[in-house]
Order: sequence, then structure tokens, then C-alpha cells
Amino acid sequence: MSILRRVFSLSAVATVTAAVLLVPTAPVGAAGVPVGPAGDAFYQPPAPLPGSAPGDPIWYRATPAPIATVSGASAYHVLYRSKNATGADIAVSSTVFVPLLPTLGTRPIVALAPGTQGIGDKCAPSKAFANGTEYDQLYVSELLNKGWAVAVTDYEGLGTPGDHTYVIGQSEGRAMLDSVRAATRVPAIGLRAGGKVGLIGYSQGGGAAAWAGELQPSYAPDLNLVGISAGGVPADLDAVGKALDGSAGFGLLLFAAVGLDTAYPELNLESYLNDAGRKEFADREKCVSDFAPYIGKRISDYTTRSPLTQPDWQARMAENKLGSRVPGAPIFLYHASGDALVPFGQADALRREYCAKGAAVKWGVHLGEHVTAFASGRADAVAYLADRFAGKAAPRSC
Repeated sequence: MSILRRVFSLSAVATVTAAVLLVPTAPVGAAGVPVGPAGDAFYQPPAPLPGSAPGDPIWYRATPAPIATVSGASAYHVLYRSKNATGADIAVSSTVFVPLLPTLGTRPIVALAPGTQGIGDKCAPSKAFANGTEYDQLYVSELLNKGWAVAVTDYEGLGTPGDHTYVIGQSEGRAMLDSVRAATRVPAIGLRAGGKVGLIGYSQGGGAAAWAGELQPSYAPDLNLVGISAGGVPADLDAVGKALDGSAGFGLLLFAAVGLDTAYPELNLESYLNDAGRKEFADREKCVSDFAPYIGKRISDYTTRSPLTQPDWQARMAENKLGSRVPGAPIFLYHASGDALVPFGQADALRREYCAKGAAVKWGVHLGEHVTAFASGRADAVAYLADRFAGKAAPRSC
């Protein structure tokens, strides 16, 4: 979210942005994976999609990224195959960071699910990393400093064709898992398959990480998943939507309505909109920096009746509710006790669901609210993955 940017000092951002851009040159067309075009053409996949399996790379390119330079790493954009919420083949983009220093054995890979960026193509994390403005970049730096490679998905529809399926876990989880597969299938990047994999994210990213964990046993059993850190998780879209309606975070509810309608076109959001809603939802290029006009707004300001209470919308939200499956690895869930954007109660309910199913869950509660827990929980989230990579027994809070 745009307010998260205030967590970082202006001096830190200036240091990253001012870094000299030294980008390693990747071999052209290594092992049949072509180098993609320059500019935004990179995000437009050929038809039909090359490859045959989720995670197959379409093309890649070396990219400037200030955080990679100051962290001693190389950076690449990758366009790869994935599947959307209904199982259709799609193209998704990502940024992959690899430390320049060699490592013993197979380098661990952390899939970082970014927090809320927006719904417009211009909001894609890969574009923000390239110009040094991505608020998750200091998170990436911490992971790189551990010697781990980092794969950051853009999710479905951020940069690539179609609208962004915001908070649709069935899509986000697959995009996250496939970002790891794709990173190991581009020989020029230099990562090997079979190494230990961790998942990490906060807010939208926390939901994506938890979803990737639930999907991994059936969708990506080839990945050696050893740990998940997920904070500020929107586990129950219905509960989160009710909390956001009329709140300072109402813009997130607008994004979620677009995400649901994009993932499931039969929901027909257009049929619920009044004149103000048709004008508002016609603009699908909003980023989190555009939130201010929506503070305190309600869904009733834009609709003739709320779509969120309709049976078909409720059913699709239920399909994207976490907790029906045990994650494929131990998980660290953490949340702010005073979170007014993503309610604490629904996250605690997810913890109880996982515990009841026998999952290995560590639970952390942070004083403060959504934004402060993003900062205060980061060190614990990274440390949790470090312990899983080291083979330590996973703690349990159940």
C-alpha cells in the first residue's frame, strides 16, 4: 500500500535509487529460452503461449535494479507460463534476483509475494524494481544478504494482458509457485531446481504466500518447500470486505471487486454499478498512490445494490478463503492486534483452522496496526525461513 512507503526513510530510498546500475549481460537465447524484447513489449506474450507446463519460461532479460546493485546481485525479468483461478493458461511476469557471490550446494530460493501495488499495468513490481521505487525492495535486500535467490511475481494482470486479479488466492498462489519454477528453467540465471524453497509475503503478499503453501502439495509437488512466512493475511475476503467498507482503506475494496470480476467474469460487476460506479470502474490503471479520494467511501456510493452480498459473489469469495487445506510446509503467521485494514479476528481464525488440521504453525501477534506490523514483523519472518533452510525443527503455537 502507498502508506507502507512511509515505513522507509527517505535517505534509504535515495541511496537505493542513486546506485550505479551495473547489469550483468545474459547469454542470448541460452538453451532455447529467448531474450525478450525491450520496454513494455516484454509483457506481451506471443500466441499461442510457448512451452507446455506451468513455470515454463517464455523469455527473459537482464534488468537494471538499484536494489540488486547495492546488494551485490544480478536481476532478471522473466515472462513465464502459469494458470489463473479457473485453470486457464496465462503469462505472468516476475523479477528474479541472484547474489553474485557463489554458494556451496544448491542455492535456496525465496518467492516473495509483493504487497498491494494497484491494479494498473504501470503498478507492476517489476517496473518499480527497475526504477528503484518498489517498497518491497529493502525486503529483497535482506533476503539477498542471506545468500538466497529471490523470485518476485507480478501476479496475473500486472503488466501482462488483462486486469489484475487482486487478492484472488487461487491465481496468486499459482503465480508465486511458478515464479520459482521459471527462475530455475532459464539457464542464464544460474539457479538449479531441487533446492530448498521458502515463501514470504505481507498483506496481499501474505495471502498469496499462504495460498501458495496450500496449493503446493497438489500444484507444485516438485518444489522442495520448507517454510512459509505470511503476515497481515487477508484469509477471509468477506470479513475483510466488510471491514474495509466505509474505512480509510476502501480503495482496497475497489481493487478486490475488480479482482473478483476479472477472475470470474460471470459475476458481472457492471450490472451492479450506478453512474458514479461506471465512471470509477472504467479506470483500471489505479495504483496505491491513488487511494486518497476513496477514504471513507462505501460500496453503496458506486452501486445500485451491493454485489458482495449476492450468492454468486459469496461463493467465489468462499473459494478464495484460506484454511481448507494444510500448507505443504511449516508456516509462520503473524498479525497486528490493532489491524483496521485486515481484521485480526479472521487471521486468528485461520490460525485455529490450521492448528485443527494438524499444521505446523507458529503464531505471532504484534502491537500496532497493519503498516507498523509490516516493518516490525519482517525480521522474524526472515529468521523463520533461515531456520527452516538450516533444517531446524519448526516451532508450534497450537
